[in-house]
Amino acid sequence: MEVRLRDKKSNLQTPTSNFHSRTPRQQARLFLLRLIPSLARSPSRQSHPSPRSILLIRPDHLGDLLFTTPALRLLREAFPQARITYLVGPWSKAVVENNPNIDEIALCPFPGFTRQTKRSFLKPYVILLRYARQLRQRCFDLAIVLRFDHWWGALLAYLAGIPHRVGYDVAEVRPFLTDIVPYSPHRHEVEQNLALVERVSGFGFRVSGWPLELNLTAEDEGFAECYLVERGVGDTDLLVGIHPGAGAPVKLWRNEAWAQVADSLAQQYGAKVILTGSPGESPLCRAIAEEMTTQPIVAAGETSLGGLAAVMARCQLVLGVDSGPLHLAVAVGIPTVHLFGPVDSRAFGPWGDPAYHIVVTSKMDCIPCNRLDYSPTELRQHPCVRNITVEQVLEAVDKLITGGVFDC
Repeated sequence: MEVRLRDKKSNLQTPTSNFHSRTPRQQARLFLLRLIPSLARSPSRQSHPSPRSILLIRPDHLGDLLFTTPALRLLREAFPQARITYLVGPWSKAVVENNPNIDEIALCPFPGFTRQTKRSFLKPYVILLRYARQLRQRCFDLAIVLRFDHWWGALLAYLAGIPHRVGYDVAEVRPFLTDIVPYSPHRHEVEQNLALVERVSGFGFRVSGWPLELNLTAEDEGFAECYLVERGVGDTDLLVGIHPGAGAPVKLWRNEAWAQVADSLAQQYGAKVILTGSPGESPLCRAIAEEMTTQPIVAAGETSLGGLAAVMARCQLVLGVDSGPLHLAVAVGIPTVHLFGPVDSRAFGPWGDPAYHIVVTSKMDCIPCNRLDYSPTELRQHPCVRNITVEQVLEAVDKLITGGVFDC
């Protein structure tokens, strides 16, 4: 999950930040964003009382897209006849491509979310104008900007001439919206997304009634079955997944600690442990395997997103640090243990029954700082995740087992 609630080194601010707490560059940007509506008027069209064509905008990656799936279902229930288009990054297409509550997926290489080096100051604005022209031809009635600080997406909807534009009450975003919704930094992201849909639909929602959704295909399930059978995993085996990787180094736990937990699971419960990850996380998983005395299955780099979800769906338990794949396990209904550090688990933690999804943190007073951009030299001074003990994690596992969440 990519979190942009950071300190003065970040280019983005929290919703509670005031003008004078911004850097001079951020103040200048806010001034220009407020000026745009008076210089570039949005083409006017009459807003339809019951939208026939809806555009959703969310530039993020795996976990944040999963957090929008309850809102997608609420939106579909509210407007069953509307055509719903979801504008996402190419990196997120697989998360929602089988979701029955949307009609179309549109792709946009959102600047700032490609995880590539920024090459040109003008390129984000060239992309903005190009996609605004394309969207204007689609004649959407309603746009919902699902990320709280995404002024680029709000400006895109504005320049596309979409008459009804809904988003959060954040200074940089507000100039381009017709309807604003309060954003509470400590409310879970799933609730934030549901609140946006509630505003446009008038539909109320019960928080507990809207789980994350990921729809596995028969191909994904077939892959998982064959993959596990080939590695000697039977139907009666206790399979435990460990996903140790994350998008920010400050979120990572100690390799030797993961190895100790994995060995304890194998020795105490007879579990077969599978280490999962992306191709780039394969060296991390192999380093953990080398620290172990028992033999795990190293699946890092060997699965697609759907294949990973299907493998997790065959597990009885999944453990890992704060990352999108842990929310993937939640979405397919598997009990989880999440190791959290800098990110606020109240807003970005597992969405589900806390009896099934346990958050483990260290006792550092600075948690949560919501900052992820520590340099390699700074990481030693910020051990919020590394200070979590093996005993804490095993205690969480034991709580799930003795609580009857699954049978050993």
